[in-house]
Amino acid sequence: SLGPVTETRESWVKTFEIAFNSKNKYMIRTFTLADRTGLDLALSLTEANEFRQNDTLLTIKGAPDVLINRCSMFVDRDGVSKPLDESTRFSISCMKDRWSSQGKRVILLGRKTLRHGTIQSSPTDAKFEDEIMEQSRTGLTFVGIVGIVDPPRDEIPSVVGILRRAGIRIFMVTGDFALTAQAIAAECGIITNLPGAVKTITALTRDEVSAPSSIDKSADPTPQPVTSIVVSGPELITLNECQWDQLCRYDEIVFARTTPEQKLRIVREFQSRDEIVGMTGDGVNDAPSLKAADIGIALGSGSDIAIEAADMVLLESFSAIVHAVQYGRVVFDNLKKTIAYLLPAGSFSEFWPVFGNVIFGIPQILSSFLMIVICCFTDCAAAIVLAYEAPEADVLLRRPRKPKVDRLVNWQLMLQTYAFIGILESIASFAMAFWYLERQGIPFSVFWFQYGALPDNLDSDYVASKLAVASSIYFVNRGSPSLSSGSSMAHFLTTSILIMSPQNSPSHLQSTSSISL
Repeated sequence: SLGPVTETRESWVKTFEIAFNSKNKYMIRTFTLADRTGLDLALSLTEANEFRQNDTLLTIKGAPDVLINRCSMFVDRDGVSKPLDESTRFSISCMKDRWSSQGKRVILLGRKTLRHGTIQSSPTDAKFEDEIMEQSRTGLTFVGIVGIVDPPRDEIPSVVGILRRAGIRIFMVTGDFALTAQAIAAECGIITNLPGAVKTITALTRDEVSAPSSIDKSADPTPQPVTSIVVSGPELITLNECQWDQLCRYDEIVFARTTPEQKLRIVREFQSRDEIVGMTGDGVNDAPSLKAADIGIALGSGSDIAIEAADMVLLESFSAIVHAVQYGRVVFDNLKKTIAYLLPAGSFSEFWPVFGNVIFGIPQILSSFLMIVICCFTDCAAAIVLAYEAPEADVLLRRPRKPKVDRLVNWQLMLQTYAFIGILESIASFAMAFWYLERQGIPFSVFWFQYGALPDNLDSDYVASKLAVASSIYFVNRGSPSLSSGSSMAHFLTTSILIMSPQNSPSHLQSTSSISL
């Protein structure tokens, strides 16, 4: 342990602060001396002797890859400042890479003494920040690096596995260093390939002719190896349209060192290729991409801006995304089932008795009263039952639907409901009703093209009473096939609805679900 820092804090007075942001990747604080005992606690002996009362101490912490080149000195184990030579710089870089590959977030700590008069303005002036930023560009003293272990939530790997089986591609969009992001992605199950099989931006060619065709799996139905790639934010700026096309076809992607602007561009690039993108995040920097995504998902513990920009808020755990995907697909399934029931059992089966009466002169086998009962009671009750149908067993094993192709009502649904179920149940209902009349001594031939005229040997009251019974038979028979077919139609017709990328984010057909850490 380094011990308590209370004495050090009491010996120095903070005069200015530049907060950390995702663009600069560091934060700065400046201090003035309040008690000279603080010199021995914060500086080496040589620096303490040279430090004057009106001098300013600049402290900085941030991304090592951003700050290491700004350092010209380092503090050795004895606390003595020495010039930062290339061998020491290489050792620091190796340690940073080793920690990053272990999934640790690495922070570089540095400082610089600003002599009185070096800064022309005071902390209250608007120009003070520009002068501090300029002073922090060179001449820093490397104090050390810190490795922070921030393990992912326990449920993340299982959630990623379930969403991937549901056909959703999961991408990571983060501000972390590339090696750190790759290690965390592997721990979460976002990247399943070994480190040697994970590609970099060099795999993306700038022209379509030399682009690897194996990445495009849509044209080849045979199973293809899972493709993984890690791309950093500065590299995204250099990509052209051909490279973006290749990148968007990868199965597993980690976007590292990204800024809010780059997160927004990632969302829009996938959307421009007809992908459905879900974005998760909890910070202020995530708000633009949460707003732009097809569905923004914020964590309940996140910032107010992120929650306001999101379409859905996870109040408990990240695993709630699985329930959202499941119930989204169930709603779509049940809507299709309801429509598949209402079309043949309602409009189609009510149309044919009227059509038969007008064209063929047979009695209207379904009375007007029973038509009203169908519209106001039986169809409503059956539709409500279908709306609360339990999820199908494979609801999280299907690939997401394409909204521009897989419509709620399409030609397959119309073919099934009208050409198959509708005709089948109408013929069966007519047959059952007139077969009953045949059994009661009223043959079908007496109605054919008679338009209400009856033979002299049939009593009109007797025929009317039997027609009423036949009408009830038609009423009962016409709904049963449609209800059963609507309840069990999932494997014939239904496709699933997706929140998202994360991003496909969910897969794209495949939606994308971009998980922002």
